[in-house]
Amino acid sequence: MLSVKSVLALHDLSTYGRCSLTCVIPVLSTLGVKVCPLPTAVYSSDTGGFGPVYAKDLTEEMPRILEKLEAIPAKFDGIYSGYLGAPDQVRFVEALLRRHDCLKVVDPVMGDNGKLYSAFDDSMVEQMRVLCRAAGVITPNITEASFLLREVPPQSLSDAEAKAFALRLYEAFGAQVVITSAPLSSHPDRIFSLICDGKTVQAVGVPMLSAHFPGTGDIFTSVLTGKLMGGASLVSAAEAAAAFTTDSMEKTMAVGTPIREGILLEACLQNLFSVPAISTTYSL
Repeated sequence: MLSVKSVLALHDLSTYGRCSLTCVIPVLSTLGVKVCPLPTAVYSSDTGGFGPVYAKDLTEEMPRILEKLEAIPAKFDGIYSGYLGAPDQVRFVEALLRRHDCLKVVDPVMGDNGKLYSAFDDSMVEQMRVLCRAAGVITPNITEASFLLREVPPQSLSDAEAKAFALRLYEAFGAQVVITSAPLSSHPDRIFSLICDGKTVQAVGVPMLSAHFPGTGDIFTSVLTGKLMGGASLVSAAEAAAAFTTDSMEKTMAVGTPIREGILLEACLQNLFSVPAISTTYSL
């Protein structure tokens, strides 16, 4: 009998645009993982240039949904959280992670490009710090990692600085670390993910592209989670995630669709099984 692993995915749902659950579900499903979505909010679209957005916060509904899932009882091989819009949601997910012994991936979505998103403040950062301590793997971008460490986001890092940065994050939260969008001064034409398991730090680099698509963080961490659930090592999962995300961005740029509509994921999912060798990995 075929055994399919399942993941509880706590993300928002944007009905237009490619981000959050509209990326999480197809990526993980393509990788052979059953996705059980537990939406944190519903939006008419993402906030990347579509004008006024309808928003429905689901903080009060989340425990009610989970109660029914547990009554089934639904069993999960992994729990994966992304955008959480309120401190109460963060506390809910933290308590959930504490109760389960499985793969626990937290993408602490808070900001980018050196600053927090407008909906977040320092109190939310403090809540995210608590949540990250309950995770097994955390995947902040370089901005989010800096806020978690109470540091100023760096413009660039030497190899030695990047290694120390990743180790500090691991030591602070005790989770395996994948820091995305890290710029290294030794390779100005590439963008890196820093992978730390507490003992070693690896740098996974891909070509730096000019476009900045919404949803790329969701796609990266979804590929990473799917590969981990399939038994891949953290480094090989990060290599696949970085290569797939970058290759999909390049293919979308070639077609020329509006950046605000995100990556053409529908046309790229098949490439999850034949990712081009565009990533380079070395030890720091």
